[in-house]
Amino acid sequence: MEKRDEMYKSVSFSSLGVHDSSGTSDWRKNIDVPVLSQVGGRKGVITLKKKPIIAALFTIVCLVLFYNLVSDTKEEVQSPFLRSGLVNNKVHQFAQNRKLMSYNRTYPLTKPVRTGADSHYRIGLITDMDTESKASGKSNSWHSLLKYATLSFNNKTLSISIKWNGGDQDATQLVSGYANGGRGMELSELAVFNAKVYSVDDRTGIIYQILTNKVAPWVILSDGDGKQTKGFKGEWMAIKDEKLFVGGLGKEWTTATGEVLHNNPQWIKTVDKDGSVSHFNWVPNYKAMQKVAGCESPGYIIHESAVWSDVHKSWFFLPRRASHEKYDEDLDEYRATNLLFKCSEDFSDIKLIRVGKLESLTRGFSSFKFIPGTQDRIILALKTEEVKGKTKSFITAFTVDGEVLLPDQVVSNNYKYEGVEFL
Repeated sequence: MEKRDEMYKSVSFSSLGVHDSSGTSDWRKNIDVPVLSQVGGRKGVITLKKKPIIAALFTIVCLVLFYNLVSDTKEEVQSPFLRSGLVNNKVHQFAQNRKLMSYNRTYPLTKPVRTGADSHYRIGLITDMDTESKASGKSNSWHSLLKYATLSFNNKTLSISIKWNGGDQDATQLVSGYANGGRGMELSELAVFNAKVYSVDDRTGIIYQILTNKVAPWVILSDGDGKQTKGFKGEWMAIKDEKLFVGGLGKEWTTATGEVLHNNPQWIKTVDKDGSVSHFNWVPNYKAMQKVAGCESPGYIIHESAVWSDVHKSWFFLPRRASHEKYDEDLDEYRATNLLFKCSEDFSDIKLIRVGKLESLTRGFSSFKFIPGTQDRIILALKTEEVKGKTKSFITAFTVDGEVLLPDQVVSNNYKYEGVEFL
């Protein structure tokens, strides 16, 4: 928020007039302030030559006194600690200045290394290990793995290669003591926001800031409209208008056999850089995508990844699963998709794109980002597979038109990596 500077002019009394030969100043004649004169033989009586001016001056004085009185009262009500001296005024000023600090758009956080037509980027992947996130041998501890790699992209041939910094055993272990119902640190996404790295736990609703090899809770998201006791099951994160958008599955919450219970997963959250949270009902937006894909109720679409593009001024969604039929917990494992949605800001215009051929019914999209420097034309995406309790992860790349540039490559045969980001 910008402040407008007010400019004041300083005027010298000597510039208003000069003394005439009689010794009377022009400026006194012009202003006509009260003067001492003799009235009815009485000396020293003040005569008001210009009553409107005196009235105006009196009004101004009254207003100033009233403003000071009101300001003191307001401060007394709102901030008794400041008036009592328990908290220094500088603390209050610091808080105000912090609100005015500008948003940091640095992205990616590590400057790419360029060699000819090749650009080399640092990427990170985060796991959601579900019930396996409980740290073995440790009480009240849950963990997630953060794996690093270098992605190389050639802007002429559009070739992509990835070099991993070791295997799963070499990944950084992030530990937290926060859980809900005995489960926690089931991190579903990675996002750089305001030059910081964040992830969301889909069990507790906690958004964590990732600090090298540890995590710090930032904000807690409650389910649905924000007035629920349960934490929000956050699945995707996107940055738009200097806010962090966090979304859920995008379908109604149902029983294992598809009976609808509520639509809390169809709400989304926005978080500003200072941690202020707002809640929005996105039921119409999710239903609009269902309609375009021909998956209207009782059919469904499960979303775990979304990105806003400032270049295209559009939302992009890569659903994990979709079906024309009613939800079924067992059959859902075989309903992966190759759909890509491109949606206008208000979801009034939605384009459906197919990414290559649907070669696997078990590998669904769980996260994606645009490769920096490609004008949001090329997508790097994760796919996860969960079949009868066993999980795998894959990585792929393709254009926004659906042309595959990097076929599915195995990331892990043991863990479910659900978030990818350029770090």
